[in-house]
Amino acid sequence: MRVISFNANGIRAAARKGFFSWLDEQGADFVCIQETKAQGHQLEDPLFHPAGYWTRYVDAERKGYSGVALYARHEPDEVATTLGIDEFDREGRWCAARFGRLVVASLYLPSGSAGEQRLAAKMRFHDHFFGHLRTLAASGHDVIICGDWNTAHRPIDLKNWKSNQKNSGFLPEERAWLDRVFDELGFVDGLRVVHPDTPDLYTWWSSRGRAREKNVGWRIDYQIVTPGVAQVIRDAWVYTDGAFSDHAPLVLDYSLEPPGAPA
Repeated sequence: MRVISFNANGIRAAARKGFFSWLDEQGADFVCIQETKAQGHQLEDPLFHPAGYWTRYVDAERKGYSGVALYARHEPDEVATTLGIDEFDREGRWCAARFGRLVVASLYLPSGSAGEQRLAAKMRFHDHFFGHLRTLAASGHDVIICGDWNTAHRPIDLKNWKSNQKNSGFLPEERAWLDRVFDELGFVDGLRVVHPDTPDLYTWWSSRGRAREKNVGWRIDYQIVTPGVAQVIRDAWVYTDGAFSDHAPLVLDYSLEPPGAPA
């Protein structure tokens, strides 16, 4: 079973850069997309609803902002697109679908880099979302939460960690929250199951200073999973041969049989 997570920074822009042509060749069972930056009426072209996939877009009320999507080869048993806090539900940050005992979710966690107000919003999201994660961890389901978590967890997860310790995305309180997700709730960073100590596996690069060319990046996109799912991760990599966005797709293979019948 293959799962792809990708922050598109505009799904229409990513399409123009060849994302869907690449996706056609991947054989993915689930595709989780963040920052679609589009409204439903702008995504009526069949290109945005690939053949063989059930698709769900969750748009932000604000045009050209945020938004997530989930594609699946199988019809879900149920879908949730809100987290119960209006401030963030209006921004289109969550789409979770259950397929039997498997839950796959696309998450776009707020960035705190735009100033004190946005950092405060990110902290509010952390506080609320932690309770939601606790519920998922205790549900008995196998859970895969894909997305842009907007925090690099450890120094190995960004090139210039020393100079970024006072910047949102690598603040002590942001990293401590991820520690709690892993240590207190038992979730697992899927990529680190396969590459526990490998540096330079970045998923986002600044547009400044030829950062992508020099691989001066951050790893802020994750597939975070429950322990049982972590045991069946077989491979994980970041696709960097093409550039569809300022982020790169994160691909994980699991030795799980995809549930359900084809959509």
